[in-house]
Amino acid sequence: MIKNSIVKRWIFSVLSIIILFILIFSFVLCLLIQRQYYDLVRVTLESRSTDMVLSYFEKDQISTNKQFIITANTFIENFSDKNVMEVWVIDGNGKVVASSTGFSVINEKYPDYDYAKADGYKGEWKGQMSNGEKIIAQSYIVTEDNAAVRYIASLEDINNQLHNIYIIIALVDFIVIFFSVLSGSFFIRSIIKPVKDINETTKKIASGEYDIEFKKYKYNDEIGELYNSVNNMTEDLKNAEDMKNEFISTISHELRTPLTAIKGWGETIKSSDNDKEVTNKGIDVIISESERLTELVEELLDFSRMESGKLTLKKSDICISKELEDTLQAFSERSQREKIEIKQNIEPDIHLYADGNRLKQVFVNLIDNAFKYSKGNGYININLNKDKNNVIISFEDNGCGIAADDLPKIKEKFYKGNSQVRGSGIGLAVSDEIINLHEGKLEISSEVNKGTLVKIILPILKEI
Repeated sequence: MIKNSIVKRWIFSVLSIIILFILIFSFVLCLLIQRQYYDLVRVTLESRSTDMVLSYFEKDQISTNKQFIITANTFIENFSDKNVMEVWVIDGNGKVVASSTGFSVINEKYPDYDYAKADGYKGEWKGQMSNGEKIIAQSYIVTEDNAAVRYIASLEDINNQLHNIYIIIALVDFIVIFFSVLSGSFFIRSIIKPVKDINETTKKIASGEYDIEFKKYKYNDEIGELYNSVNNMTEDLKNAEDMKNEFISTISHELRTPLTAIKGWGETIKSSDNDKEVTNKGIDVIISESERLTELVEELLDFSRMESGKLTLKKSDICISKELEDTLQAFSERSQREKIEIKQNIEPDIHLYADGNRLKQVFVNLIDNAFKYSKGNGYININLNKDKNNVIISFEDNGCGIAADDLPKIKEKFYKGNSQVRGSGIGLAVSDEIINLHEGKLEISSEVNKGTLVKIILPILKEI
């Protein structure tokens, strides 16, 4: 379908224009050549109608018809170009009295003589004689009673030459059109084949096959760029599919763990015969796991809003210092439990026009990541300060770090650098989007086994 469509469009657009141009050009060229040849014949005829011819009839002082006929025969006998053209002498009554062929002229029409009489001197006519021969004839009035000399040149040889020229031009046209079609077909095929390959590949991609790759395209043109784009798209889709599958597996595990705990403690409480200690412990676990589920669902909802472009901010004048301190306070118990020290250097009373709840969400995510990727007896350094234009917040840990290959992808959705660590792989993507909505930047640097530094740079914007 694609091939037929492209070929038809090419034939009816490009090729038809080429053929039309060639035909018009050839037609005009043929007309110009024909006109050139015919003009040459006219010039040859006119060169014979000299003043000498006119003087020839005047000096004889023709006064009678007999004298005119004698003069006409003498003129014909002395005419030197009998092999080039035919010449007649016509009397005032329109009768041919002498002919260079020596034959009498019967049933011939010569409109050029009538034109000459009307003009008073010269007339010309191009046409066909009674025997079918095509000619150009010129008549010149030589006496006061409209006697004339008529020169006749045959066009048969000229037309034969023109016919040969027309054949050559037609042959050249055919060769040009043939090679135009040949080169055009080659060019179209060079486009159709890769387009067909791309079409087949995209069909496979649509059906879920991502382990495919084009051979390298030999031309560095738009088709080559399309090849590369499809290859890159295929690779991206493959990575996205892998990350999606890993995400589904991760999120299933993240959901199963608290649900299993809730179910298990629910069954335990039911069978504990109102043991208050067991019941209280079970309720605490159920509440904790429910909060964990709520956080996970909120994270998924935020991700859904981000993907649909509906993640919005509710900005107001906030004390970013207090927001960060409140967030750190919530991690104090975890810090003691996991033996990870939180070191903080927070410049007080820094105000910012921002969404406090969303920034808290980012802080929680970054601090939670620092805990997850750190070991006991580690530390997390948190600093907040500002310069003339920006508020700068940094989170530094001495945990396991991030591999150099993973670092450029760490903010991508579903991506997890370390699959052994709990998490959905979308928290950092949501955090990055929140910082972008604040017109800020989220920068991450890391070394394996040395730790990670995450820096948030927020511009000090005033309410608009």
